[in-house]
Amino acid sequence: MALCCMLVFLFVECSVAMENTQALTTSQRCEEDTNTFLGDINQNSPKEYAVSMYDAFGKMGSNVEGGNVNQPGLLQQCRSARGSSFSGKYCQVFIRQGTVQYFVGLCVPDSCDEQDVETLALSGRLNFGQTSLIPPLPAILVNQSTQEVCLANCLDNNFAPDASDVTCMFACSLMVAVPLAATLLTAILKWKRSSEVDSGLNTGLSLYGTVKTSVSFSSESSSEENNGARRFPWSCSYQCLQAFSLQTTSQGVLSSSSFIPGRGYSSLNGIRALSLLWIISGHSAQFPAITNLDNGKDFRQAAASSPLHVFTIGGPAFLAVDTFLLLGGLLSARSLLGSINRAEGRLSPSVVANYLFRRIKRIQPLHLFVVCLTISIVSVVQWGPYWFPFLEAFTDCKRYWWANVLLISNLIPVNEICLPWTWYLSLDFQCYATTPLLLYFYRLRKAVFAVVAAALLLLTIAAGTVTTALLQLPVFQPYTMLSENYSLFYYVKPHTRYGPFLIGILTGIYLTTRSNQLLKNKWQAALGWFCCLSLMAAVVGLAYVLKETPAYPSVPHALYQGMHRSLWALALTWIIVACEEGYGGFIKSFLSLAVWVPLSNISFACYLIHPIIIILYIGLQETPIHYTDLNYMYMFLGHLVLTLLMGYVLTVLIEKPYLLLKCTSP
Repeated sequence: MALCCMLVFLFVECSVAMENTQALTTSQRCEEDTNTFLGDINQNSPKEYAVSMYDAFGKMGSNVEGGNVNQPGLLQQCRSARGSSFSGKYCQVFIRQGTVQYFVGLCVPDSCDEQDVETLALSGRLNFGQTSLIPPLPAILVNQSTQEVCLANCLDNNFAPDASDVTCMFACSLMVAVPLAATLLTAILKWKRSSEVDSGLNTGLSLYGTVKTSVSFSSESSSEENNGARRFPWSCSYQCLQAFSLQTTSQGVLSSSSFIPGRGYSSLNGIRALSLLWIISGHSAQFPAITNLDNGKDFRQAAASSPLHVFTIGGPAFLAVDTFLLLGGLLSARSLLGSINRAEGRLSPSVVANYLFRRIKRIQPLHLFVVCLTISIVSVVQWGPYWFPFLEAFTDCKRYWWANVLLISNLIPVNEICLPWTWYLSLDFQCYATTPLLLYFYRLRKAVFAVVAAALLLLTIAAGTVTTALLQLPVFQPYTMLSENYSLFYYVKPHTRYGPFLIGILTGIYLTTRSNQLLKNKWQAALGWFCCLSLMAAVVGLAYVLKETPAYPSVPHALYQGMHRSLWALALTWIIVACEEGYGGFIKSFLSLAVWVPLSNISFACYLIHPIIIILYIGLQETPIHYTDLNYMYMFLGHLVLTLLMGYVLTVLIEKPYLLLKCTSP
């Protein structure tokens, strides 16, 4: 969602650039090289390099009315062109023609910078004979024949990392090297112990000079790590070594055990995995729609007319995030209640501090690794012509990384967020930090807790309702950014998104402290399932009913926007409770399938890495993508496979070591 705001921000800059355009001049070297290129292309027998540069210019294609307005040209062909004193350099000029905004790829001498290119485009000096190399779109297609050049953007041919790039590369390399080294050392130590054991068996004596019996051998094998720790005076280092080794971190990640008594609810695995697939599916459809479809208008019309697309691009597609917020609230309440029980029923500052520290240890190592990885990727990858909408989102990491470190990125302007999808981590932690206060009220007096919880729920509903009414926010296809205020003031803010997390806390308290079942009869279960499924259908269906955004404050739109996330969370709460109390039927069987467990285990890493995989795919394209349902299905499946592979690697290399890291005395 925030990436869409970046595109809006780009065209706002484009408009400002047009208003501030002054008489510009090109540099002398650029002027000379451009004249050489134009002279060589306009000869009776044009030179080969000049033909390649001309051929690399963007040109109009078919289906302009369907959205094929961008003219990317050929980036690699441009860069491969070599003149006598210069090489080809790929640039883009962003143009407004009537109500249509588009870009054209240019191939200019590498002595020209962005200001030179903008000047050349404004002056109309790029001509092949009597024909402009940047011809306007026909007026019959866009109802306007006058071009207005907004700004220029060039992709450098050379790799020139700065200090921050090098620092991030080193940090990423170190974070990967440590677990790999730990894995190697662990394997060496295990081999040495195995050799020592074999030597002891061959002599009939143990390592300590006593006869080794089969019982003693079995006992040592079962407690290998403890013995290893005792054998070293630096046992704390040995424990760290074990925590980072792949022999330890890979255990259980791909396990298909769906339920461990006292540690989880089996239905949550399916809900978490399906929500992850939903998010990947939505991003796979939304990101190409931002800029590099050659039939973007056709895509939006098909999405608006087909209820099937509501699950990938419509307003309800973003309910998958609310599902994660609900699960986060549930698990945070259960975790803190467990800590309180282990502390003999006391909610002390140390319990709260340990609770928050565990959360930071859970999310920040992988989160910050992905930030550094992104900065590194941006500096080394040779991007294609469709990179520009994501450029701001990634380069902002160098300026606003501190917001990710402090977990407040959702509180800064959305067009400044480093990795826009990480706003969720900040929101989740902010909600997570409220759990101790709510449990304090719960333990103080149930009536006070009920009043506080009800007041918070009403306030978050009211915040979403009022914000939508005042700013006329869209509720269907909000990615179109009819108003960028959707992300700036509603989508990423804690006061409008707290409802599902709060409902999750209430659910977690009930499931953890219940002494009797809520459901006692089949008719109660049947009524609950009917209401649950009806509510979910209504939340999805009403988005289509309200898909037209009026230019005035609309009560139905405002109420829907303010309430639908909390209503969705309530429906999911019923599913969880019904499954845990024995009334889930085939739905519980489906949600508890073993296949969901590995996906659930790597879901956090998959969430962080999948947008980078999608953006890499888009950013490396030299030609537009054509929307069809079949093409989108293949893109989703391709992104999914790569995401799962990378998610597993990041889970065992980066995420799990810090979760397991601890040091205790031998």
